[in-house]
This record gives sequence, C-alpha cells and structure tokens, in this order.
Amino acid sequence: MIYTVTLNPSIDFLVRLPEFKVGEVNRMTSDDKFPGGKGINVSRILSRIDSSSTAFGFLGGFTGEFIKTKLEAEQIVTDFVSITSDTRINVKIKSDIESEINGAGPEITDAERTAFIDKLSVLKPSDIVVLAGSAPASLGQNFYLDVIEKIKSQGAEFVIDIEGDVLVKSLANKPLVVKPNNHELGAIYGVTFDSVEELIPYGHKLLTDGAQYAMISMAGDGALLFADGKTYFAKAVKGVVKNSVGAGDSMIAGFVGEFAKSHDAVKAFKQGVACGTATAFSDDLASAAFIEEIAKQVVVEER
Repeated sequence: MIYTVTLNPSIDFLVRLPEFKVGEVNRMTSDDKFPGGKGINVSRILSRIDSSSTAFGFLGGFTGEFIKTKLEAEQIVTDFVSITSDTRINVKIKSDIESEINGAGPEITDAERTAFIDKLSVLKPSDIVVLAGSAPASLGQNFYLDVIEKIKSQGAEFVIDIEGDVLVKSLANKPLVVKPNNHELGAIYGVTFDSVEELIPYGHKLLTDGAQYAMISMAGDGALLFADGKTYFAKAVKGVVKNSVGAGDSMIAGFVGEFAKSHDAVKAFKQGVACGTATAFSDDLASAAFIEEIAKQVVVEER
C-alpha cells in the first residue's frame, strides 16, 4: 500500500486576469479551485496511473472539507486528522506577472500531533510512505524526523521530497528514493555544477550516505537515476512547458507507483520521468492519457 503525507495542505485558488495592477481593483477573467499540497499531488497522479493510495495529513474547517470531498471524487482514500483550525488557502495569480499569496498554515495542537503519529501504526513492512512538502510552522520541519522514526519502527519504506536539513538528516534512515533537483543537490553538498558529469559523483554520494535510489531532475537537461552503483539518463522530451508546479510531485508518483508493482528502479524511473514531463506540459496535473503518450517518448540509457 502507498500512503502520502501532506502536513500543510491547501485550497489552491487560481485566478486569471490579463494584467495585475497593484493598489487597484482587479477583475479576474476565470478561476479554478483545487486541492493543493505536494503529497496530495502525488496521490492525485497515482490515481491516474492505476495505483491506489491513502492520503494522510491534517484537515480542518470548510476548507479542509472541500479538499476531502474533491479527493474522494477522484476515488482517493483519505484518512486525515481533523483539526480545529482551518486549512489554509493559497492564491495563485496568473497574469502578465505571476504572483502567489500563500497562507501560513493552521495551528496544530499536541493532541492532533499525537493523533497523526498514532495513525501510522497501521503501516506494514510492504508499505511505502511518501513525505512531501512543508510542515505548518506550529509543527516545524523537524516533525518529519519523528514521522520517519515511526515509519521505520513499523518496518515500512519511506520516500522523502523535502528541501534542506531534514532531507540530509533523513538519509541515515535509508529512504527508498530521494529526488533533489541539480540545484538542491549542489546545496546539500556545498558545490555548484557546470556540467552533468560534475554532478554524477554527488548523485552516487546520496546512495553512499543512505538513500536506496536517487533521481536528479535537471529541467531541460533531462534527469538522472542512481541505482545499484549505476547511472541512468533520461533525455528531456521536447515540448512546451506550461506548468512547473506539481512536476516534481508527479515524478515521485510515477516512480513509487511503478516500483510498488515491479520493484524495478529503471522502469520506475521511466514512469516517473513520463509523469513529471506530462504535468510540466499541462495546465494542471497531467491526465492519464497524456502520461501514456509521453511515456512512449521517454528513453532511458545507462551512462
């Protein structure tokens, strides 16, 4: 079973207008509202590639109820901790200049925190838990370390897609896969890269430091997989990038969904690249049909 964790979900309120004028009344031409959060994005893509998941996290208020209803409409199982605070709303302004106004997130009480950790007692050794995105300020990013400790005590695997010190600290617990981009990888080890070849030793270092597999996304330069001492490269598929938000989450979903079925890291990498690319070429998260179309164009080679 695959579980996703979104500690700080949101309603993403997307508004479109031809020009955004600061200090004036602006009238939108269209809008959309959809469930937001990196773990939630993973669950939504998993459902489109016929991989079931259960979404964990915190939800509260009418905003939380909106997210729960939308996910269940996509046949995604939810098991969120109900909280007294309202789930946040993030405003995404699509105009001549793109802007975002993101909510800070709810206050999580000690009882709610404990209830979340207790939910992880259902985990079994065959399960995979995807940890992705920020934590509310009331929890702090180090809460992820408590979550990882509980996951490992249950014998389950975890995937982590979080920036900064928490990712580095998590490596000792042998995550199934990590997915920094090339810039984030450089930040982890305090280096900069002028070529793909310079990056490769540091991808392998992620494995030496504890990760079982590592994927490195490099935008228009393709992606790399580090597995069992080998390096695999997927050349970037040609197309028009419409949406960078959710592409990394889609890549994680593709990898985990395929790996849970086949336990083949190279096949999982190919599916991850297909899902991530398809979302990058879409206005929102990619459709199942478009993922299949892109998958036919993904070529993975050993370097």
